[in-house]
Amino acid sequence: MVRVSRMTSSLMRRAIDLSIDSVKRGIGGPFAALVARQGEVIAVGVNQVATSNDPTAHAEVVAIRDACKQLNSFQLIGCEMYTTCEPCPMCLGAIYWARLDRIYFGNTRDDAARIGFDDAFIYDQMAVPILQRSIPMEPLMREQALEAFREWELATVKIRY
Repeated sequence: MVRVSRMTSSLMRRAIDLSIDSVKRGIGGPFAALVARQGEVIAVGVNQVATSNDPTAHAEVVAIRDACKQLNSFQLIGCEMYTTCEPCPMCLGAIYWARLDRIYFGNTRDDAARIGFDDAFIYDQMAVPILQRSIPMEPLMREQALEAFREWELATVKIRY
């Protein structure tokens, strides 16, 4: 069994409490996340998909967006996330792009599926060849689109990420 510090447990407890409060207040699904650095909470997020009409407003994404604003950076190196559920594919992608150091999570994706939040279809679709996915995806104007990539390669002033 992995031993965790009191601080780590306390931060996860805070995320869990936020998720319970969100459900009780009817403002989102049972998901919450927080971003911390050296034990200090930088940002919190609760699921806001239904209240904001934004399918990307998952707790983890909300917390990442706020943490980046608070730190004035698009990278969260040196930070950890405490989230009440194993991140979905979208949130996992955002976590990797934000370069968080570590993720602590409570519930598993199987736990989420049991209460109606099943992301298995998305995980499965990622492995399907592009032209066979359930939402049609068609390559279009690649040569023209490559112009922006060529400009990026030639640019002498750019922010790498």
